[in-house]
Amino acid sequence: MFDLDGTLVDSARDLATAVNATLARVAPEAPPLPLSTVRAFVGDGAGVLVARTLTRVGLSLSAEEVLPIFLERYAACLLESTVLYPGVREALDALRPRLLAVLSNKPGNMSRAILAGLGVAERFFRIYGGGDLPTRKPDPGGLNRLLADAGVTREEAVLVGDSAVDVRTGRAAGVRTVGVTYGLDSDGLRREEPDHLLSDLRDLIPLV
Repeated sequence: MFDLDGTLVDSARDLATAVNATLARVAPEAPPLPLSTVRAFVGDGAGVLVARTLTRVGLSLSAEEVLPIFLERYAACLLESTVLYPGVREALDALRPRLLAVLSNKPGNMSRAILAGLGVAERFFRIYGGGDLPTRKPDPGGLNRLLADAGVTREEAVLVGDSAVDVRTGRAAGVRTVGVTYGLDSDGLRREEPDHLLSDLRDLIPLV
């Protein structure tokens, strides 16, 4: 089971484009946020990304009223610069005999559209994102749902992610965790001490 942003795909530039297009709409006087700032806001879902953005620029608007604008702007640039990280396509090819899934906090329809646009959606038997399930990471509900869908035990599963949220999710479900250090939250990931750390997703192959 894989996280999406920061693990399989590098989507930070498109997210930053959408964030700044949203700010231009709701607060034209606000300065655009740099890529590094937006990267630090990613990982807990679109609503949290919007809330963190509004807090950073000091706007009193609610995340709930701004979220539809962000989602509209993001849908317009979903695949402008988003790419698979180096080694991801090769790793997915090598893992074809395995049952693979995606568990993301990004809205599910957008998660599926990105993976389809990058030509790898068919590699996964399930792609679950925000809004598809009652809970989101780090709650283990989505991960437990995937285990049930796949008909596998916790001991047979591995969760691969780039953030502290992913490690906490795996631990809460009793699943082995693998962290990739090239993603969005390398410091937080290391602090949570996943079972394995990788700098290239192709190194996952001998582990499983």
